[in-house]
Amino acid sequence: MSSVIYLDNNATTQVAPEVFEAMVPWLREGYGNPSSVYRLGRQASAALDGARARVAALAGCQEGEIIFTSSGTESINTAILSALALDPDKRHIVTSAVEHSATVKLCEHLAQRGYEITWLPVDSDGLLDPAELENAITEETAVVSLLWANNETGVLFPVEEISAITRRKKTVLHLDAVQAFGKVAIDVERLGVEFVSFSGHKIYAPKGVGALYASRRIRYTPLLRGSQEEGRRGGTQNVASIVAFGKAAEIARASLGDATVKELRDRLENHLLATIPGILRNGHADQRLPNTSNLSFEGIESEAALILLDERGVCCSAGSACTSGSVHPSHVLKAMGLSNEMARASLRFSVGRLTTAAEIDAACAAIPAVVSRLREMSPAGSPVLTA
Repeated sequence: MSSVIYLDNNATTQVAPEVFEAMVPWLREGYGNPSSVYRLGRQASAALDGARARVAALAGCQEGEIIFTSSGTESINTAILSALALDPDKRHIVTSAVEHSATVKLCEHLAQRGYEITWLPVDSDGLLDPAELENAITEETAVVSLLWANNETGVLFPVEEISAITRRKKTVLHLDAVQAFGKVAIDVERLGVEFVSFSGHKIYAPKGVGALYASRRIRYTPLLRGSQEEGRRGGTQNVASIVAFGKAAEIARASLGDATVKELRDRLENHLLATIPGILRNGHADQRLPNTSNLSFEGIESEAALILLDERGVCCSAGSACTSGSVHPSHVLKAMGLSNEMARASLRFSVGRLTTAAEIDAACAAIPAVVSRLREMSPAGSPVLTA
Protein backbone atom coordinates (compact mmCIF):
# COMPACT_ATOMS: atom_id res chain seq x y z
CA MET A 1 0.00 0.00 0.00
CA SER A 2 3.04 2.30 0.09
CA SER A 3 2.40 3.43 -3.50
CA VAL A 4 -1.05 4.81 -2.65
CA ILE A 5 -1.46 8.57 -2.74
CA TYR A 6 -4.34 8.94 -0.32
CA LEU A 7 -6.33 12.15 -0.83
CA ASP A 8 -9.68 11.06 0.61
CA ASN A 9 -9.26 11.90 4.28
CA ASN A 10 -12.78 13.33 4.53
CA ALA A 11 -14.08 9.84 3.81
CA THR A 12 -11.86 8.22 6.42
CA THR A 13 -8.31 8.45 7.73
CA GLN A 14 -5.78 5.72 8.29
CA VAL A 15 -5.16 4.83 11.90
CA ALA A 16 -2.14 6.84 13.03
CA PRO A 17 0.78 4.76 14.35
CA GLU A 18 0.61 6.33 17.83
CA VAL A 19 -3.13 5.72 17.94
CA PHE A 20 -2.69 2.07 16.98
CA GLU A 21 -0.07 1.59 19.68
CA ALA A 22 -2.37 3.09 22.31
CA MET A 23 -5.16 0.78 21.21
CA VAL A 24 -3.32 -2.57 21.12
CA PRO A 25 -3.04 -3.27 24.90
CA TRP A 26 -6.81 -2.96 25.23
CA LEU A 27 -7.28 -5.61 22.55
CA ARG A 28 -4.95 -8.01 24.39
CA GLU A 29 -4.52 -7.95 28.15
CA GLY A 30 -6.91 -5.06 28.88
CA TYR A 31 -10.04 -6.95 27.86
CA GLY A 32 -12.11 -6.32 30.98
CA ASN A 33 -15.68 -5.04 30.86
CA PRO A 34 -15.58 -1.45 32.19
CA SER A 35 -18.78 -2.09 34.14
CA SER A 36 -17.16 -4.88 36.17
CA VAL A 37 -15.94 -4.18 39.70
CA TYR A 38 -12.78 -6.31 39.66
CA ARG A 39 -9.38 -4.96 38.63
CA LEU A 40 -9.64 -5.64 34.90
CA GLY A 41 -12.97 -3.82 34.81
CA ARG A 42 -11.71 -0.91 36.88
CA GLN A 43 -8.68 -0.54 34.60
CA ALA A 44 -10.93 -0.44 31.53
CA SER A 45 -13.20 2.09 33.22
CA ALA A 46 -10.22 4.30 34.03
CA ALA A 47 -9.11 4.09 30.39
CA LEU A 48 -12.54 5.31 29.31
CA ASP A 49 -12.26 8.24 31.73
CA GLY A 50 -8.91 9.20 30.25
CA ALA A 51 -10.21 9.04 26.69
CA ARG A 52 -13.29 11.04 27.64
CA ALA A 53 -11.08 13.78 29.09
CA ARG A 54 -9.03 13.99 25.87
CA VAL A 55 -12.08 14.15 23.60
CA ALA A 56 -13.68 16.76 25.87
CA ALA A 57 -10.50 18.86 25.76
CA LEU A 58 -10.59 18.93 21.95
CA ALA A 59 -14.31 19.74 21.99
CA GLY A 60 -14.02 22.43 24.65
CA CYS A 61 -16.48 20.99 27.15
CA GLN A 62 -16.67 19.12 30.44
CA GLU A 63 -15.85 15.42 30.51
CA GLY A 64 -19.30 14.46 31.76
CA GLU A 65 -20.88 16.01 28.66
CA ILE A 66 -19.22 13.51 26.29
CA ILE A 67 -21.13 10.33 25.46
CA PHE A 68 -19.33 7.67 23.44
CA THR A 69 -21.24 6.17 20.50
CA SER A 70 -20.56 3.87 17.58
CA SER A 71 -20.31 6.61 14.93
CA GLY A 72 -21.07 10.13 13.87
CA THR A 73 -24.32 8.87 12.36
CA GLU A 74 -25.48 7.47 15.69
CA SER A 75 -24.54 10.73 17.39
CA ILE A 76 -26.51 12.77 14.83
CA ASN A 77 -29.59 10.58 15.12
CA THR A 78 -29.40 10.57 18.92
CA ALA A 79 -29.09 14.36 19.11
CA ILE A 80 -32.00 15.12 16.82
CA LEU A 81 -34.32 12.53 18.37
CA SER A 82 -33.37 13.64 21.89
CA ALA A 83 -34.20 17.23 20.96
CA LEU A 84 -37.58 16.17 19.58
CA ALA A 85 -38.35 14.34 22.84
CA LEU A 86 -38.08 17.59 24.82
CA ASP A 87 -41.47 18.76 23.56
CA PRO A 88 -43.41 16.21 21.46
CA ASP A 89 -45.90 18.91 20.44
CA LYS A 90 -43.21 20.76 18.48
CA ARG A 91 -42.97 19.12 15.06
CA HIS A 92 -40.82 21.48 13.02
CA ILE A 93 -37.14 20.89 12.18
CA VAL A 94 -34.81 23.37 10.49
CA THR A 95 -31.80 22.04 8.61
CA SER A 96 -30.01 22.81 5.35
CA ALA A 97 -30.06 21.50 1.79
CA VAL A 98 -26.41 20.42 2.00
CA GLU A 99 -26.39 18.23 5.11
CA HIS A 100 -24.72 14.84 5.44
CA SER A 101 -26.88 11.87 4.49
CA ALA A 102 -27.21 10.89 8.16
CA THR A 103 -29.21 14.06 8.77
CA VAL A 104 -30.97 14.06 5.41
CA LYS A 105 -32.23 10.48 5.71
CA LEU A 106 -33.46 10.97 9.27
CA CYS A 107 -35.29 14.19 8.36
CA GLU A 108 -36.86 12.53 5.34
CA HIS A 109 -38.04 9.70 7.61
CA LEU A 110 -39.43 12.17 10.12
CA ALA A 111 -41.25 14.04 7.34
CA GLN A 112 -43.08 10.81 6.54
CA ARG A 113 -44.19 10.75 10.18
CA GLY A 114 -45.71 14.20 9.97
CA TYR A 115 -42.83 16.50 10.88
CA GLU A 116 -42.35 19.69 8.89
CA ILE A 117 -38.81 20.07 7.59
CA THR A 118 -37.38 23.40 6.44
CA TRP A 119 -34.39 22.90 4.13
CA LEU A 120 -32.39 26.13 4.18
CA PRO A 121 -30.70 27.03 0.87
CA VAL A 122 -27.06 27.95 0.35
CA ASP A 123 -25.51 30.34 -2.17
CA SER A 124 -23.16 29.47 -5.02
CA ASP A 125 -20.23 29.39 -2.56
CA GLY A 126 -22.05 26.92 -0.31
CA LEU A 127 -22.62 29.53 2.40
CA LEU A 128 -25.69 29.76 4.61
CA ASP A 129 -27.44 33.09 5.20
CA PRO A 130 -28.05 33.47 8.96
CA ALA A 131 -31.00 35.78 8.25
CA GLU A 132 -32.79 32.94 6.46
CA LEU A 133 -32.21 30.71 9.47
CA GLU A 134 -33.66 33.32 11.81
CA ASN A 135 -36.73 33.73 9.61
CA ALA A 136 -37.25 29.97 9.43
CA ILE A 137 -37.43 29.39 13.20
CA THR A 138 -40.95 29.50 14.62
CA GLU A 139 -42.56 28.71 17.96
CA GLU A 140 -43.12 25.19 16.60
CA THR A 141 -39.43 24.57 15.87
CA ALA A 142 -38.13 21.68 17.96
CA VAL A 143 -34.52 21.67 16.78
CA VAL A 144 -32.12 23.30 14.34
CA SER A 145 -29.58 20.79 12.98
CA LEU A 146 -26.75 22.11 10.82
CA LEU A 147 -23.27 21.18 9.67
CA TRP A 148 -20.23 22.84 11.15
CA ALA A 149 -18.23 21.97 8.02
CA ASN A 150 -19.51 20.44 4.80
CA ASN A 151 -18.07 17.02 4.07
CA GLU A 152 -17.98 17.52 0.28
CA THR A 153 -16.79 21.13 -0.11
CA GLY A 154 -15.30 21.82 3.32
CA VAL A 155 -17.34 25.04 3.55
CA LEU A 156 -17.72 26.27 7.12
CA PHE A 157 -21.08 27.49 8.34
CA PRO A 158 -21.09 30.60 10.59
CA VAL A 159 -21.64 28.62 13.78
CA GLU A 160 -21.23 31.57 16.13
CA GLU A 161 -23.99 33.50 14.37
CA ILE A 162 -26.11 30.36 14.17
CA SER A 163 -25.72 29.73 17.89
CA ALA A 164 -26.52 33.34 18.74
CA ILE A 165 -29.74 33.10 16.73
CA THR A 166 -30.91 29.85 18.30
CA ARG A 167 -30.12 31.14 21.79
CA ARG A 168 -32.09 34.29 21.08
CA LYS A 169 -34.98 32.22 19.72
CA LYS A 170 -34.68 29.72 22.61
CA THR A 171 -34.38 26.86 20.12
CA VAL A 172 -32.31 23.70 20.58
CA LEU A 173 -29.26 23.56 18.30
CA HIS A 174 -27.40 20.47 17.08
CA LEU A 175 -24.18 20.89 15.12
CA ASP A 176 -22.71 18.10 13.02
CA ALA A 177 -18.99 18.63 13.63
CA VAL A 178 -17.84 15.28 12.25
CA GLN A 179 -15.70 16.93 9.56
CA ALA A 180 -14.68 19.97 11.60
CA PHE A 181 -13.46 18.08 14.69
CA GLY A 182 -9.67 18.13 14.88
CA LYS A 183 -9.32 20.38 11.81
CA VAL A 184 -10.51 23.71 13.22
CA ALA A 185 -10.69 24.97 16.79
CA ILE A 186 -13.93 24.00 18.55
CA ASP A 187 -15.21 25.40 21.84
CA VAL A 188 -18.76 24.16 22.38
CA GLU A 189 -18.92 25.55 25.91
CA ARG A 190 -18.37 29.07 24.63
CA LEU A 191 -20.82 28.60 21.78
CA GLY A 192 -23.61 27.59 24.12
CA VAL A 193 -24.87 24.85 21.80
CA GLU A 194 -26.94 21.91 23.10
CA PHE A 195 -25.67 18.99 20.97
CA VAL A 196 -22.57 18.39 18.83
CA SER A 197 -21.65 15.19 16.95
CA PHE A 198 -18.13 13.81 16.44
CA SER A 199 -16.52 10.75 14.84
CA GLY A 200 -13.22 8.98 15.48
CA HIS A 201 -12.31 7.74 12.02
CA LYS A 202 -12.03 11.28 10.65
CA ILE A 203 -9.12 12.07 13.01
CA TYR A 204 -6.93 8.92 12.63
CA ALA A 205 -8.79 6.66 15.05
CA PRO A 206 -10.47 3.43 13.86
CA LYS A 207 -13.94 3.23 12.41
CA GLY A 208 -16.79 2.32 14.73
CA VAL A 209 -16.37 4.93 17.45
CA GLY A 210 -17.93 8.37 17.80
CA ALA A 211 -19.05 10.80 20.45
CA LEU A 212 -21.90 13.13 21.23
CA TYR A 213 -21.65 16.31 23.24
CA ALA A 214 -24.87 16.72 25.21
CA SER A 215 -24.96 19.89 27.27
CA ARG A 216 -25.45 19.40 30.98
CA ARG A 217 -28.01 22.21 30.76
CA ILE A 218 -30.51 20.20 28.71
CA ARG A 219 -32.65 17.15 29.40
CA TYR A 220 -31.27 14.21 27.45
CA THR A 221 -33.13 11.18 26.10
CA PRO A 222 -30.96 8.21 25.03
CA LEU A 223 -31.46 6.43 21.72
CA LEU A 224 -30.02 3.13 22.98
CA ARG A 225 -31.18 2.44 26.51
CA GLY A 226 -29.00 0.67 29.04
CA SER A 227 -26.84 1.29 32.07
CA GLN A 228 -23.58 2.20 30.31
CA GLU A 229 -22.36 5.79 29.81
CA GLU A 230 -24.20 6.80 32.97
CA GLY A 231 -27.42 5.47 31.47
CA ARG A 232 -27.09 7.69 28.41
CA ARG A 233 -26.07 5.07 25.85
CA GLY A 234 -26.63 1.36 26.28
CA GLY A 235 -24.13 -1.26 25.12
CA THR A 236 -20.77 -2.35 26.48
CA GLN A 237 -18.22 0.27 25.49
CA ASN A 238 -15.68 -0.45 22.75
CA VAL A 239 -12.76 0.23 25.08
CA ALA A 240 -9.89 -0.22 22.61
CA SER A 241 -11.46 2.06 20.00
CA ILE A 242 -12.46 4.66 22.59
CA VAL A 243 -8.88 4.74 23.92
CA ALA A 244 -7.72 5.18 20.33
CA PHE A 245 -10.22 8.01 19.85
CA GLY A 246 -8.87 9.70 22.96
CA LYS A 247 -5.29 9.42 21.75
CA ALA A 248 -6.27 10.75 18.32
CA ALA A 249 -8.03 13.70 19.94
CA GLU A 250 -4.94 14.46 22.01
CA ILE A 251 -2.74 14.48 18.89
CA ALA A 252 -5.25 16.56 16.93
CA ARG A 253 -5.40 19.16 19.69
CA ALA A 254 -1.62 19.52 19.64
CA SER A 255 -1.65 19.86 15.84
CA LEU A 256 -4.39 22.49 15.46
CA GLY A 257 -2.01 25.37 14.77
CA ASP A 258 -0.01 23.51 12.11
CA ALA A 259 -0.47 25.06 8.64
CA THR A 260 1.16 22.18 6.73
CA VAL A 261 -2.09 20.54 5.62
CA LYS A 262 -3.44 23.82 4.20
CA GLU A 263 -0.16 24.48 2.42
CA LEU A 264 -0.31 21.06 0.76
CA ARG A 265 -3.98 21.50 -0.17
CA ASP A 266 -3.25 24.89 -1.72
CA ARG A 267 -0.23 23.50 -3.55
CA LEU A 268 -2.40 20.87 -5.21
CA GLU A 269 -5.36 23.12 -5.90
CA ASN A 270 -3.35 26.03 -7.28
CA HIS A 271 -1.43 23.72 -9.61
CA LEU A 272 -4.63 22.18 -10.99
CA LEU A 273 -6.33 25.55 -11.42
CA ALA A 274 -3.27 26.88 -13.27
CA THR A 275 -2.67 23.91 -15.56
CA ILE A 276 -6.11 22.49 -16.43
CA PRO A 277 -8.56 24.57 -18.49
CA GLY A 278 -12.28 24.24 -17.85
CA ILE A 279 -11.97 23.80 -14.09
CA LEU A 280 -14.23 25.20 -11.38
CA ARG A 281 -13.60 25.33 -7.63
CA ASN A 282 -16.73 24.44 -5.67
CA GLY A 283 -17.12 26.22 -2.35
CA HIS A 284 -15.88 29.42 -0.80
CA ALA A 285 -12.17 30.03 -1.36
CA ASP A 286 -11.42 30.92 2.25
CA GLN A 287 -14.34 29.96 4.50
CA ARG A 288 -13.65 26.22 4.37
CA LEU A 289 -11.66 23.50 6.03
CA PRO A 290 -7.89 23.77 5.48
CA ASN A 291 -7.65 20.30 3.94
CA THR A 292 -10.51 20.19 1.41
CA SER A 293 -10.64 21.02 -2.30
CA ASN A 294 -13.70 20.24 -4.44
CA LEU A 295 -13.18 20.82 -8.17
CA SER A 296 -15.31 20.26 -11.27
CA PHE A 297 -13.58 19.43 -14.56
CA GLU A 298 -15.71 20.23 -17.60
CA GLY A 299 -15.99 17.42 -20.12
CA ILE A 300 -15.34 14.45 -17.83
CA GLU A 301 -17.32 12.02 -15.68
CA SER A 302 -16.01 11.77 -12.13
CA GLU A 303 -16.62 8.03 -11.85
CA ALA A 304 -14.39 7.39 -14.88
CA ALA A 305 -11.78 9.73 -13.44
CA LEU A 306 -11.78 7.82 -10.16
CA ILE A 307 -11.03 4.57 -11.98
CA LEU A 308 -8.13 6.03 -13.96
CA LEU A 309 -6.73 7.84 -10.94
CA ASP A 310 -6.91 4.63 -8.93
CA GLU A 311 -4.81 2.93 -11.64
CA ARG A 312 -2.21 5.63 -10.98
CA GLY A 313 -2.42 5.10 -7.21
CA VAL A 314 -4.41 8.27 -6.44
CA CYS A 315 -7.37 7.91 -4.06
CA CYS A 316 -9.93 10.71 -4.03
CA SER A 317 -13.70 10.95 -4.10
CA ALA A 318 -16.61 12.03 -6.28
CA GLY A 319 -18.26 13.49 -3.17
CA SER A 320 -19.37 11.98 0.12
CA ALA A 321 -18.27 8.40 0.71
CA CYS A 322 -21.76 7.75 2.07
CA THR A 323 -23.27 8.38 -1.39
CA SER A 324 -20.52 6.80 -3.49
CA GLY A 325 -21.92 4.74 -6.34
CA SER A 326 -25.08 6.83 -6.59
CA VAL A 327 -26.19 7.66 -10.13
CA HIS A 328 -27.51 10.98 -8.86
CA PRO A 329 -25.36 14.12 -8.90
CA SER A 330 -24.26 15.46 -5.52
CA HIS A 331 -27.15 17.10 -3.68
CA VAL A 332 -24.62 19.48 -2.15
CA LEU A 333 -23.33 20.74 -5.50
CA LYS A 334 -26.83 20.88 -6.95
CA ALA A 335 -27.94 23.03 -4.01
CA MET A 336 -25.06 25.38 -4.87
CA GLY A 337 -26.43 25.82 -8.39
CA LEU A 338 -24.20 23.50 -10.40
CA SER A 339 -25.65 21.77 -13.45
CA ASN A 340 -26.01 17.99 -13.46
CA GLU A 341 -23.04 17.77 -15.83
CA MET A 342 -20.70 19.85 -13.70
CA ALA A 343 -21.84 18.14 -10.49
CA ARG A 344 -21.05 14.76 -12.06
CA ALA A 345 -17.66 16.10 -13.14
CA SER A 346 -16.55 16.96 -9.61
CA LEU A 347 -13.75 15.43 -7.57
CA ARG A 348 -13.06 15.98 -3.89
CA PHE A 349 -9.46 15.99 -2.70
CA SER A 350 -8.98 15.95 1.07
CA VAL A 351 -5.42 16.17 2.35
CA GLY A 352 -4.43 14.63 5.67
CA ARG A 353 -1.85 15.07 8.38
CA LEU A 354 0.08 12.09 6.98
CA THR A 355 0.12 13.40 3.39
CA THR A 356 3.59 14.28 2.07
CA ALA A 357 4.79 16.93 -0.35
CA ALA A 358 6.09 14.19 -2.66
CA GLU A 359 2.60 12.68 -2.81
CA ILE A 360 1.10 16.05 -3.68
CA ASP A 361 3.65 16.50 -6.47
CA ALA A 362 2.80 13.04 -7.84
CA ALA A 363 -0.90 13.89 -7.73
CA CYS A 364 -0.19 17.16 -9.54
CA ALA A 365 1.22 15.09 -12.41
CA ALA A 366 -1.42 12.35 -12.42
CA ILE A 367 -4.63 14.39 -12.26
CA PRO A 368 -4.05 16.62 -15.35
CA ALA A 369 -3.02 13.54 -17.35
CA VAL A 370 -6.23 11.72 -16.43
CA VAL A 371 -8.43 14.74 -17.20
CA SER A 372 -6.71 15.16 -20.57
CA ARG A 373 -7.17 11.48 -21.42
CA LEU A 374 -10.86 11.52 -20.54
CA ARG A 375 -11.46 14.62 -22.62
CA GLU A 376 -9.73 13.01 -25.59
CA MET A 377 -11.96 9.95 -25.18
CA SER A 378 -15.13 12.05 -25.04
CA PRO A 379 -17.28 11.80 -28.23
CA ALA A 380 -17.84 15.54 -28.05
CA GLY A 381 -14.14 16.25 -27.87
CA SER A 382 -12.93 18.30 -24.94
CA PRO A 383 -15.13 21.35 -24.40
CA VAL A 384 -13.76 23.72 -21.81
CA LEU A 385 -14.97 26.79 -19.99
CA THR A 386 -13.98 30.07 -21.61
CA ALA A 387 -12.40 32.88 -19.69
